[in-house]
Amino acid sequence: MSDRAALLRGIRAWLVLFVGCLVLSGATAFPLVHELRWTEDLLRWLSVPDHLPVLMEWIERVRRGLDTADADYPFLLYGTDWLAFAHLVIAVAFYGPYRDPVRNIWVVEFAMIACAGIIPLALICGPIRGIPFWWSVIDMSFGVFGVIPLYVVRRKIKHLEAFTAPNSAPSFAT
Repeated sequence: MSDRAALLRGIRAWLVLFVGCLVLSGATAFPLVHELRWTEDLLRWLSVPDHLPVLMEWIERVRRGLDTADADYPFLLYGTDWLAFAHLVIAVAFYGPYRDPVRNIWVVEFAMIACAGIIPLALICGPIRGIPFWWSVIDMSFGVFGVIPLYVVRRKIKHLEAFTAPNSAPSFAT
């Protein structure tokens, strides 16, 4: 296998990993009410309330809020449906870099910018919405951990670009 083919294979593997995480993140935003109930049950089963009562209090509060919204104001949950849809649509955009990474590197760079944008969003909107700071840190970690595979992909695409770039000027080095 050539170096170019190996690079392309590596790029595609990282992209599949990233897209898989985006799809999983999006798909799990649809059934939030049920997921939170399951999470609460699992945390109780794991004795989390005994070890991390602050976490358990937050999970219970969020679950009560979702239960209330689901029972009395289900249209509010439509916002999380759109959030899920957005994740799925963004995942589709990565077909471009999968097919032609050099030509579509902008998608990867756009996603890196979006990952960076998670941090100010969490720092600004978290306090406004009454989100505990430690939960905002968890939210910010999605941007930090999301940018890692994107950075790897971007570097690999730049190497691939060097393989495919024609020599535009002759070298006069001796």
